[in-house]
Parts: sequence; C-alpha cells; structure tokens
Amino acid sequence: MISTSGLTLQFGKRILFKDVSIKFTPGNCYGVIGANGAGKSTFLKLLAGDIEPTKGTVDITPGERLAVLKQNHYEFDEYEVLRTVIMGHKRLVEIMDEKDEIYAKPEFSDEDGMRVSELECEFAELDGWEAEPEAARLLNGLGIPEELHTQKMADLSGKEKVRVLLAQALFGNPDILLLDEPTNHLDIESINWLEDFLANFENTVIVVSHDRHFLNQVCTHIADVDFEGIQLYVGNYDFWLESSQLALQLAKDANKKKEEKMKDLQTFIQRFSANASKSKQATSRKKLLEKITLDDIKPSTRRYPYIAFKPEREAGNQLLQVEGLTKVIDGEKVLDNVSFFVNKGDKIAFVGSDGLAKTTLFKILMGEMEADAGEFKWGITTTQAYLPKDNSAYFDGVHLNLVDWLRQYSVDQDESFIRGFLGRMLFSGEESLKEASVLSGGEKVRCMLSKMMLSGSNVLLLDEPTNHLDLESITSLNNGLIAFTGTMLFVSHDHEFIQTIANRIIEITPNGLIDRTMTYDEYLENAEVKKQQKEKYKN
Repeated sequence: MISTSGLTLQFGKRILFKDVSIKFTPGNCYGVIGANGAGKSTFLKLLAGDIEPTKGTVDITPGERLAVLKQNHYEFDEYEVLRTVIMGHKRLVEIMDEKDEIYAKPEFSDEDGMRVSELECEFAELDGWEAEPEAARLLNGLGIPEELHTQKMADLSGKEKVRVLLAQALFGNPDILLLDEPTNHLDIESINWLEDFLANFENTVIVVSHDRHFLNQVCTHIADVDFEGIQLYVGNYDFWLESSQLALQLAKDANKKKEEKMKDLQTFIQRFSANASKSKQATSRKKLLEKITLDDIKPSTRRYPYIAFKPEREAGNQLLQVEGLTKVIDGEKVLDNVSFFVNKGDKIAFVGSDGLAKTTLFKILMGEMEADAGEFKWGITTTQAYLPKDNSAYFDGVHLNLVDWLRQYSVDQDESFIRGFLGRMLFSGEESLKEASVLSGGEKVRCMLSKMMLSGSNVLLLDEPTNHLDLESITSLNNGLIAFTGTMLFVSHDHEFIQTIANRIIEITPNGLIDRTMTYDEYLENAEVKKQQKEKYKN
C-alpha cells in the first residue's frame, strides 16, 4: 500500500498541494485527473520520491516494490532492449550482475561459493529464470518485435523507446505501479493489450491519462486533483463525470428536497452499476457503488470551454472527390494512389499506423502541400476549416495579444464580441491579453478551435485535435463535434472520440485504403475477427 500524510508542496507563494492525506490500496487502479497545471504529474513524482514535499510524508508498506514509467527516453541508450526491461527490477539486476562477476573470477573461493549460493536462492525467489521470457512477452505485447530485443536502445525510434520503458515499468509484477500518460505513442492493439494487462493486475496502479476510454476500461477509482487537494471517488471516469455533473445540478436546484435528490442519484448509481465493464473489476466496483450516498459525491468545479461549430450555409451533395493522390517524401512513398469520395454529412475518421501519411493527405487537401500525382476537387458549396497537427506557424513570433490575434479571423471586429468569445473558451479578464507566442500547447489548440468556429465552415478537417488538451476541453470538443451538422474528416488516436463521432472509418495501409461505413468499435471487431480467421488458417 502507498499513502500520503499531510502532504504539502509549495513553490514560492504558489501552493500546489496542501495537507493531502490519502491511501491507495492493492487491487485498485486509480486514475488521476485534473486541469492542465493542476499538478497530476507532479503528484506522481512526489509518490515516486523524485520530488521532496515541502511538508508531510509518502509512506510505502515495507518490502513493497514501486515501479515508475520513465520519461527520459535517452537514459538507457547504452543498454540492449531486453536488458533495459529487466532493469525495471533493480534488485534482480543487482543479483544478476553480482552472480556474473563471481562466476567470471579465475579462482573460486569458499566464500565466493557461499555468496553465490545465497544469490542463486534469492534469484530463484524473484523468478529470475523467467526474467528474459517475461520481458520478451511484455515487449511483444507492446509491439516491439523480437528482432529488436537484442538491439541497443539508442538504435530505436522515439515511439519504440516509449514502449520499451513501459515494458520496464510493468516488468516483475511490482507492488505499486505509477504510470504517466502510458498510452502516448501506442497503437490501438498495444493500448488494448495494456488495458487487459492492467485489468488483470492485482496490485496498486496509479495512472495519469487524458484517454477517457482507457480510464473507463482500467480504473476502479478516480483521484480528482483540484483546489490544492485530491478527492477520491469510486468508479471510472464516466461515472465521476456524470455523477459530479448530476450532483452539481441537484445542488443548484434549491426547490428539490434532499430525499428527491437522493432518489435521483441512487437511480443513476444503480443504472451505472448494471453497466459496469471489465468483468474482473465489475463485481467489486458494483459493491462499492452501491454504498455511495449523495454526500460522497461533490459537484465538479471543472470549467468547460464552449465549443460549437455552426455552418453559415448548407453544403450541396458534391463534397470532395479524391483521385489517385500520390506523394513521395524523402525517398519514401507516403501516399500511393489514394482515391475516395466524401458524402454530405460524412464524419470520417482516418486511422492507421502511419501518422505521416494522414497528415500529408490533410495538408494536400488544404493546399499546404502539392501531390506528386493525382487530383482532388472540393464542391463549390463547401467551405473548409482546418486544425493542423502542428500549429506553430500561427503563433511563433506573433506579438499580438489574444484579442488582436483572434480579431484577424473574425468578421465582427468589435472588441466586446472578441472578448466574449474568448471568455467562452476560458480566456477571461487578463488571460485575453496574453501574447499569442507564449501560450501553452492546450491554449494554442483552444485558440485554433476559436478560429475554426468563427469561420462558419461546413467542412472541418482536424489532425489530432485532442493533442495537448485537458479532459474538460476534450469532452467539450467531443460534444461539439457530435452536434456539428456539417461534414468532417479527422485523425485521432482517442478511442472514445472516434467511436462517438465517426460514422465512417478509412484506414490507410501499405496495401491501400480500407473504407467502411460503420462505427469504430464495429470496425475494430471486424478487424479482430479477420485477424483470428487469418491466424486459424495459418495454423
């Protein structure tokens, strides 16, 4: 078990945490949520001992091992991949090194024999003989093929290093597992593998993630970081979100009696309990949920931006025709004879492992890049708004405050209108006078979304729109795009985002496009069936 007592962290006059006392118990997975800058990652660093608190303590049950997902991707460059994974268990590696040192001696003393005997016993107790097979299984599950297991970490790409470091954290069945954004740079198959791994993990997991689907699949509790404290709630992210919003609405309604509020809340809890997913966790979660009362759930203090896209005109039936687009970048064919058409009202999610291919396609469609071959044609009634994956060109070196920055893209030049619009996007008061060039990643995305909303376009193109956003902004964007009545083309790795928005999936593969009119879950199920059939045929 890991717990904190009176934990306080202060930087100058700013208090990040104050007198936080909390317990994380075995068998549970805790999702740490909070607005950008609330201190989620900092809290994990406090638990890991990487940062000393101003006051208070972090206590771990004696003898328990804590594992952390490392963020320094260059720390293990001199080591082989398999060795790097096993280094997640520090004591096991120490035993292995000492054994090797003794066995390498030209003369073997009685004292050496005694010592190596002790080491072999401890090595066996720690399942040392299974270390390499276990490390290989973890790597394979996370998409690192066997031919890379003996390569140096320095030879791997950034995305591959992230996966190896995740395998390192998972290695050796740690008692306490701290994961900060573990799904970053993972493909769908690897994320599914990790979800299953954590669902069957019997010890303590504390995870920071902006992936709502992931939090819903693995979490038994939510740890909400807010107002210099941390509040624990039973249930996954959706349960926390819905129940906290319900509690807020009930608290605002002074005309309702508490008994009526209790009845509404209990009805909601029962409905959620019945639909709890992940069978291993569902039973224990349901028992906990059934004990919840109104006083256990506090209204959320989260601020959600207002995101709504309203087309100024309706597009005709001719939207977009793409014929034979081909593009070579740095000698590699990124797009190869890509052809498809877009129907009115389509909300198309472009998926696939090659992010460059999807970004290149969007750049070509928006005129930012020329294709080597092929053509495309937008319908004459269409107007497009674009959110690029890299928005730096709109902000770097731009010495305008946000009011003047957004004014560039607004028909209504009135300052009160611009300020009101920025306020709805959480840039109120002095925030609206910040210089555009110094914004954080999430603030820049909110500005780009504001620019898109002001355009009144009937076709939206969004390349990884949830990057850098906090959960509140992701939720608002998600809802805004569900309600959008126009046509959309978008790229995302966010499962919930794709599932709730897309009515059509186009996967860009090395062998061409796979184009299906269906939901994302249906597409994944269809792909899984085909994979199983293929494996069965091979066997």
